[in-house]
Amino acid sequence: MAEPHPLMFDPDDPSLARVREIALALPGAAEKVSHGRPAFFTVKVFCYYGGAAKADMTRRHDEAVLFLPDPGDAAALAQDPRVWVPAYLGPSGWLAIDLADAEPGEIGELLDASFRRTAPARLVRELDARTA
Repeated sequence: MAEPHPLMFDPDDPSLARVREIALALPGAAEKVSHGRPAFFTVKVFCYYGGAAKADMTRRHDEAVLFLPDPGDAAALAQDPRVWVPAYLGPSGWLAIDLADAEPGEIGELLDASFRRTAPARLVRELDARTA
């Protein structure tokens, strides 16, 4: 039996609290620990908190969000110098940004897009109904 991954975050981290507030406000969202890091999901994960860049897996990004961008925004985001490709998830189209580099409101927009790509249609409709 494999050993569980050690926790790689502080549960009381105020940056995690900020991400948690945004992520858990989405319909049907829940939190779990996956590979030692917080993961936010409905049926599929739409956000991880913290990770490492594919280019330098020795440097941890403990206060970052990993997200699945809207396909229409992916190319532009990939060219943004603040955005990086996360280890393991990058080949599946995931990107990441450190919270310190994000503009106000940007994390909410990125998580909204990632949620829409991974959540069941009924939860996306529920989200749309909230903003209508």
